[in-house]
Amino acid sequence: MVDRLLLAMLCNGHVLLEGVPGIAKTLTVNCLASAVQAQFSRIQFTPDLLPGDLTGTLVYDPRNHTFTPEKGPVFANLLLADEINRAPAKVQSALLEAMQEKQVTLGKETFDLPSPFLVLATQNPIEQEGTYALPEAQVDRFMFKLKVGYPSMDDELVIMQRMAKTEAKIDIHPVLSIEELTQMRAVLDGTFLDEKVQKYIIRLVDCTRHPANYNLDIDRYVRFGASPRASIYLSLAARGHAMMSGRDYTVPQDVKDIAHDVLRHRLAITYRAEADSVTSDDLLDQMLDAVPVVES
Repeated sequence: MVDRLLLAMLCNGHVLLEGVPGIAKTLTVNCLASAVQAQFSRIQFTPDLLPGDLTGTLVYDPRNHTFTPEKGPVFANLLLADEINRAPAKVQSALLEAMQEKQVTLGKETFDLPSPFLVLATQNPIEQEGTYALPEAQVDRFMFKLKVGYPSMDDELVIMQRMAKTEAKIDIHPVLSIEELTQMRAVLDGTFLDEKVQKYIIRLVDCTRHPANYNLDIDRYVRFGASPRASIYLSLAARGHAMMSGRDYTVPQDVKDIAHDVLRHRLAITYRAEADSVTSDDLLDQMLDAVPVVES
C-alpha cells in the first residue's frame, strides 16, 4: 500500500483504498500528507454532504449586490476523501471535473486546482446500508484501486505495542517538497519504455475487451473491459515502478507487477462471475498468463 501511494504521487494519479474498518487506511494517507510539504484537506463523506461543501460556492454580498466565489476544501494538493461511498451520486460527481481536468467551475468561472492535485479516497466494501456505489466514470479516474487486507500477526503485535496508549501520537516531519516532486516527475518522463513493452501493454488491455482472441473462455464473466485510460496508466505506472526500482528503463515484469492495481477496477464482471465466486483479480491472473510478452 505504501509503495503504491508513493508511486501514485510520482505518477500524478488518484488512488482508491478499499478495506475493512480499522486497518489504518486514513492514518496512512494522513501520514503521507504530513511527509510532503503540501496543502492537505480531509473531507468526511456523509449522506447529507452537498456538492458545494466539496467544491465551494458563490456567496452573495448584499452591500454591492455581487457574488464572490468561496473555494471549498477540494482546493488542495492532497485531498483525502474519507469513506467516499457514503455520499450520494451528486456529491461524487462533483469530483469528476476536479479529478480529470484539475479544475472546478463555480457559477460562470473556472478555477484551476493547485498542482499537484491528488485524490486519495477510502471506502469500506463490507457495509451496504447508507452507502452509494461509485459510478463507473468516477472509478475509471482512479489510477490505482488498492485492496488493503489484514496485517500479519507479527505486524499486528507491533501495531498494538505502538498504538495501545491513551494518547497515541505520531510525529512526522516533511521530507519532500513540491519542487522535488516536480523534479522526480521529470525523471519519470525520461524513463525509457521500449516499443515492444508498449505493445505488450496494448495487448494486455485488449485482452480485457476480447479475451476470446487470446484463447480464454471467460466471455461469460466479463461485462466490458478496460478503457484507454488503462493503457496510459499502465505505461506511467510501469515506468514509475522501474524508477522506484532504481532503473532508467522498463521491463515487462514492471507491467505485470502493477497490472492488478491498475486494471482490477476497470474490468467489469458479470453476475455469473459473482455467482461462481470469480473476481476480477482471478480473471486478470488468467489474462497475464495468456497474453504473450513478445508478439508472435
